[in-house]
Amino acid sequence: MSDQVRGIIFVALVVLITFLWLRFFKPPAPPPQALGPEIHQMAPSAGSAQPSVAQPSIAAALSAVNVPVVQAVTERILTVESPLYHIEVTNRGGVVRSWTLKKYLDDQKPPRPLDLVNHDAAQELGWPFSLALSDAQLQAEANSGLYEVATSGAGVQAAVAGANAADTFLAPTTVTLHWSDGHLDVTKKLSFGADYQISAEVSAALDGKPLACEIAWRGGFGDKAVYKASQLVSVFYQQGGSLTALQYKKLGVSGNQIQPFHQPGAVDFAGIEDQFFAAAFIPNGTDIYLSQWTQWHHYTVNNQQASDPVAEMAVGSAAPGPVKFRAYVGPKDLALLGKVQPSLEGLVQFGWTGIIAKPMLFILQWLHRYIPNYGWAIVVFTLALTMVLLPIRVWTFHSMRRMQALAPEMKVIQDRYRKYSMTDPRRQKMNEEIMELYAQHGLSPWSQVSGCLPMLLQLPFLWAFYRMLAGAIELRHAPWIFWIHDLSARDPYFVLPVAMAVTTYLSTKMMPTPAGVDPAQQRMMALMPLMLGFFFLYLSSGLNLYYFTSNIVSVGQQYYLNRTQPAPTRSKFKKKQKP
Repeated sequence: MSDQVRGIIFVALVVLITFLWLRFFKPPAPPPQALGPEIHQMAPSAGSAQPSVAQPSIAAALSAVNVPVVQAVTERILTVESPLYHIEVTNRGGVVRSWTLKKYLDDQKPPRPLDLVNHDAAQELGWPFSLALSDAQLQAEANSGLYEVATSGAGVQAAVAGANAADTFLAPTTVTLHWSDGHLDVTKKLSFGADYQISAEVSAALDGKPLACEIAWRGGFGDKAVYKASQLVSVFYQQGGSLTALQYKKLGVSGNQIQPFHQPGAVDFAGIEDQFFAAAFIPNGTDIYLSQWTQWHHYTVNNQQASDPVAEMAVGSAAPGPVKFRAYVGPKDLALLGKVQPSLEGLVQFGWTGIIAKPMLFILQWLHRYIPNYGWAIVVFTLALTMVLLPIRVWTFHSMRRMQALAPEMKVIQDRYRKYSMTDPRRQKMNEEIMELYAQHGLSPWSQVSGCLPMLLQLPFLWAFYRMLAGAIELRHAPWIFWIHDLSARDPYFVLPVAMAVTTYLSTKMMPTPAGVDPAQQRMMALMPLMLGFFFLYLSSGLNLYYFTSNIVSVGQQYYLNRTQPAPTRSKFKKKQKP
């Protein structure tokens, strides 16, 4: 066959095979697309005379992915009032502009109710309860948009219509803020209670798909007028019952404090705190995770540029979806922190002195019921403590008097061996003779250092008092007399530190001199009150008052003992016979 015939046969076979394939192996028709429940409900029933009704239903379903635009026209400042706080929330960004505690004053002159929000830093770095997203552009849009506001739970106390309207609500109340630009949709629901706790739920979605988001406390925290306030602010978190506090130097990713560091694992609670106040975020139905970082706030002082580190933090969800939490924003009062679940008592950190500091605080609180001045309560507490330690002081006084009687004989022994070096074996003979002298008079080598025992016993109380004053909010702005207006702050005129140093010197000078004490050591002991006074210059007035009162009582006790029991002579001791 020629090539033309072969070509015709090939084309005929292809056509035949195609026809047979389509005839006997026809692909099944695709099933009709299932309609969603909304569309199915809107579809007409069987036998309806209006089949065209189904068409708008399908169109509505297809357009459901389009997010409606939700934006307010003007900015509003919402104020929530309770006997404990005054909170201002703006619908621009849905953030907190002011969180004022009515029962506490700041350190400015004249003092005003304490606002935990640092307005100067927040205007530059961001406000509390701002939204944190992985996309910086979306985050900026969410924190600058005008949210629509809905409230429930309480009536409006006062309302002013127009731009920048200020609406005031009485707690308990709930404020819901909603904003959308047609793609990003954000909702914040804040429920304010009558105490220092609020409940919150925050969610964000992009084109209908939920996003993982965080709620941040930006712009610093606490009383900005406190000396080096930024260094007193720290971010804390608790995981597995273990509480950790991080100062600003330890925040953020190593080498880049501005970049947030995400603490791995869910936390029991987390927040930001200063010396006396805290904002703690607690899970409320969803796990929360912590991010923390530091930014630098730049400002002008006397026409010169300055900067200050500002600790910041955020809590959020690791997976897309809403974040639900409770927030305690208020004083670090043990009684109030203990009522929060889980307990926040650990935020008042006494360190290893807690076993002493807590009972001391409870005793002071009990005394304050009957003595309405914490300064005088400290004086009464110190008097009682010093009297409890009096038997130990009397015992050490007798021991040191007995050591004084041995001073001449000990000096003879020491002079006899002075020519030998410290490494000479014959020095051991000197120690044996001194030990024999102790045994003859019923004394021990510990008697030589017994004079320091009362001071050593007071050191744990002194350190516990220091830690208590550093964390007990009851003593913040607590006055004593005249120039002392804050027992938790230093004496502005340094009167108490100087008086404490003078009385310490008198108390040391009146103590009997132990036997065998080197003159250089005596001079060092005489200089210790001066060094101690210099160290106490910038410590709290309450701590200086405690030490000063203790010294006054000690001087009186020592004066009485010195008058009634003069130094004993050698003949007063009955020498023990050698076996």
